[in-house]
Amino acid sequence: MAKCDIGVAGLAVMGSNLALNMMDKGFNVAVYNRSPEPLKAFREGEAKDKQAVFCESVEAFCDALAVPRRIMLMVKAGKPVDAMIEQLLPHLAPGDIIIDGGNSYFQDTVRRVACLEEKGLCFFGIGVSGGEEGARRGPSMMPGGSEEAWPQIRDIFQATAAKAKDGAPCCQFMGSGGAGHYVKMVHNGIEYGDMQLICETSWFMRNLLGMTPAEQAEVFTEWNQGELASYLIEITAEILAKTDPETGKPMVDVILDTAGQKGTGKWTSESGLDLGVPIPTIAEAVFARCISAIKDERVNASTKLEGPAAVFTHDRAAALEDLRQALFMAKICSYAQGFQLMRAASDEYEWNLNYGNIAMVWREGCIIRAQFLEGIKKAFDADPDSVNLMLAPYFNEIVNRSHDALRWVNMKAVEHGIPMPCFSSALAYYDGYRSAVLPANLLQAQRDYFGAHTYERVDKPRGEFFHTQWTS
Repeated sequence: MAKCDIGVAGLAVMGSNLALNMMDKGFNVAVYNRSPEPLKAFREGEAKDKQAVFCESVEAFCDALAVPRRIMLMVKAGKPVDAMIEQLLPHLAPGDIIIDGGNSYFQDTVRRVACLEEKGLCFFGIGVSGGEEGARRGPSMMPGGSEEAWPQIRDIFQATAAKAKDGAPCCQFMGSGGAGHYVKMVHNGIEYGDMQLICETSWFMRNLLGMTPAEQAEVFTEWNQGELASYLIEITAEILAKTDPETGKPMVDVILDTAGQKGTGKWTSESGLDLGVPIPTIAEAVFARCISAIKDERVNASTKLEGPAAVFTHDRAAALEDLRQALFMAKICSYAQGFQLMRAASDEYEWNLNYGNIAMVWREGCIIRAQFLEGIKKAFDADPDSVNLMLAPYFNEIVNRSHDALRWVNMKAVEHGIPMPCFSSALAYYDGYRSAVLPANLLQAQRDYFGAHTYERVDKPRGEFFHTQWTS
């Protein structure tokens, strides 16, 4: 048999599905797994009738590949990636390419690119989004790393990736170093915000509008036909319509209200702090999961801490329209934060990210795929140097007409004691960003008072700093 086009190491759900996807696209694939059981299960199961090379050792795995070798690692992020690289190195030659398709921290990818380039090897970090179904049928892919080697892997990954309606592959080179994994990290941060905003919307429907999950499902289905159309809105409607076969209750009502996380939302929030970029809606989505996790404390507090007793009297249809507009505006604010963060990172790490390409890559295959990504692409096509999505004409018109709805939703949530942290953070971000003057002047005075940190003056050129002797 001819040497294989690519090898996949790691045959958990994502790795095995991606390998099957590559085989379906006509590529010869060698597969390897450190423990033999998943390899055996893959060979006898899903890959039974596939033309794959099943390798029981690293040496056989590397020997099965055409030169330059192209090896995709689908193993757990962190130390397992480094361990697998160390296993591969004795069997590789200059020019070979290692590709990490896990959810690795972007700084780890930066380190690995530099380390392997010193050895004459090429390294890529590819963000893969879409879950197991995406991996099998076509995910969104965000590759970054050794740019000179991109042409040698491009055909495989663009063939394997999801395709937009215009046929364009949802896989484009992001930039050098850790750019691919960084973009995937921000994708996940935006995903956190999207999901939490939808959950808060559902909570508003239930607690203020008195709507059952089935009634909510109808609304989300309707919203999915308009400007809110997206994968997450679509699956939310399906989830809310689902009934638990054991109890007959809505499925969502038998699921414990404690949310998990894998770290990418936290990394995004930390990066915002590191780069000094305000991403409050994304950060609040992470904190919302944190507060959900302290279930026992919340149950205890619910018996001791009081809330408002306001009665909601408002037309449901009008309230739902305000809620729809508020959700879309909050979503725009969240995406604006994510793209601002990527712009700052691109400048800091010299990646030269193409924000229109990023929006195009997210159109299909990934979790945050949505209709309005076309609007983001057009915004950056018109002005590649746009500093904030809210200033682009299309989105500027939406936020200018929708901020009253977002205010109304937040006001009613506060009046009735309904926690909606992402909605409120989106409004605060909008109002902060549109304010020509903020109270940071008082803050600077405080810093100068207790720490002689100095300040700039409104009547002097920027860059000149002053100190006041505040006490006698």
